[in-house]
Amino acid sequence: MDTADTYIFDRITVNPARCSGRPTIRGTRLTVTNILDFLGAGDSVEDMLDEYPQLEREDVLACIQFATATVREKYEPQEVIY
Repeated sequence: MDTADTYIFDRITVNPARCSGRPTIRGTRLTVTNILDFLGAGDSVEDMLDEYPQLEREDVLACIQFATATVREKYEPQEVIY
């Protein structure tokens, strides 16, 4: 099995041998969901950069862009019946 990183979005990679194949920040074991969870909990980008010096601001922004693109692609509006 090939275990090389595959770039699926700017700065976001998938590697079956890392983090169960979940999307991660390139070269780290930080998943996109880790970053989004921190942001959702109220942490600022600066908080994350202080806590994880290997991160760059562009990494965090790439996670947000990746999440936006994923929702845009996967979300299908449903008819609401009252």
